Amino acid sequence: MTRKTSVSVPALLAGTFFVSALSMGGALAKVPDAQVGRLGGDLTPVGAEKAGNGGDIPAWTGGLTGVPDSVKGEYSADKLLPNPFKGDAVKVEISQGNMGQFEGQLTDGYKALLETYPSYKMKVYQTRRSCAYPEFVYEATKRNAQVAELTPGGNGVSEGIMGFPFPIPNNALEVIWNHTLRYRAFKLTREFTAAPVTRSGEYELQTVQDEAIIQWSDPAKKRAEELDNISLYYIANTVAPARSAGSVILVHETLNRALEDRKAWQYSPGTRRVRRAPNIAYDNPGTNSDGLSTSDSFDGYNGAPDRYDWTVLGKSEKFVAANAYDASLVNYSDYLKPLHLNQDHVRYELHRVWSIEANLRPGTRHVYSRRVTHLDEDSWTITNAELYDGRGELWRVQELHGRQDYGVPLCNKGAEIVYDLQAGRYLALAMQNEGQPINYGADELDVNRYTPAAIRQLGVR
Repeated sequence: MTRKTSVSVPALLAGTFFVSALSMGGALAKVPDAQVGRLGGDLTPVGAEKAGNGGDIPAWTGGLTGVPDSVKGEYSADKLLPNPFKGDAVKVEISQGNMGQFEGQLTDGYKALLETYPSYKMKVYQTRRSCAYPEFVYEATKRNAQVAELTPGGNGVSEGIMGFPFPIPNNALEVIWNHTLRYRAFKLTREFTAAPVTRSGEYELQTVQDEAIIQWSDPAKKRAEELDNISLYYIANTVAPARSAGSVILVHETLNRALEDRKAWQYSPGTRRVRRAPNIAYDNPGTNSDGLSTSDSFDGYNGAPDRYDWTVLGKSEKFVAANAYDASLVNYSDYLKPLHLNQDHVRYELHRVWSIEANLRPGTRHVYSRRVTHLDEDSWTITNAELYDGRGELWRVQELHGRQDYGVPLCNKGAEIVYDLQAGRYLALAMQNEGQPINYGADELDVNRYTPAAIRQLGVR
């Protein structure tokens, strides 16, 4: 395997990254017109480098915009996505014994997993730049590059709409907002499974039905100011096991946190009441996580960025879990193993990633004093992260299994994994292995459904 060095920060600053001359106290400068013209030129329509690296990373040629010929005989809209690259051979298997050969291409999180668990391994395949989005997302993204701005303090976005707000980012906050507001369709429903796994490999499957109206992706809206400061309406209804069934959360995710914080409610079947739930935020324990994750770690990172100072570390070539279709197609008994997943089913590829560092601001609190987050350049999606405790020691490692949902098309993810290195436990979240695929066309959803009264009706009595 060809090994390339990381892109240096100075080179990055001279290329796709621009430092704003304005302070975070005001709106940030927009991208110059000459740079906007690069989208669809030397940059992909969402801002990634279109060219390959002359080695293991190929050029982006459009991605998978429809069902590939290799799976047309197996594909069905009501079934989990078959792997279009199942003929690919393993290029290298990274283990504790040979990890030193790949020092520059492993994140600190993967190094820690390899060092901590002798059985942990990473099967690396050829890089497939499969990410693609509808043309209207590309058009919106190019417009966003011209008009979108961070609100004062970086706690919101103005003027932009649809797609990625900052395809040519000025700073780390714009990078994290690209992840937060990335295109995931407009109205969608899904059923997923979560499993907190003990050190010995025991677990109890938890089933959640969730749904969302992503207002940011509303085709009828023309600018962020038309959203009434709500970027997303979200409901999560736990339906199994029986002792947890009927617990429902409702979230109105605000777009500008300086104007209003996230609004959340929770229905408890024990009390049969709906209460405001300000604890569904920041470092409070995540729902169905058994204390193994925080609320703001769901989806890699979500919610207000205001408790951290964010810095771009640079762009480099790293191994990430990408095109991990097979990881969603195996039974849980073969997937969830002691200490870590069955790594025979997880596909890794060499990708260019943006790495950003978040350090806890003085005078604020969070169980994670530092977070280092890595985002795939082709999708602006968080692919993995290192989470540090109050002593500055690595505590948890996040991994998100990226894949192209080619039937839509959009680049999304499958399972989310949080490894607790100190406890020897892990949380596997957002799995659909033995269920149905995400429904990206849930046109029946209506904003009137997302009320405290509505979630009371969903709860089990």
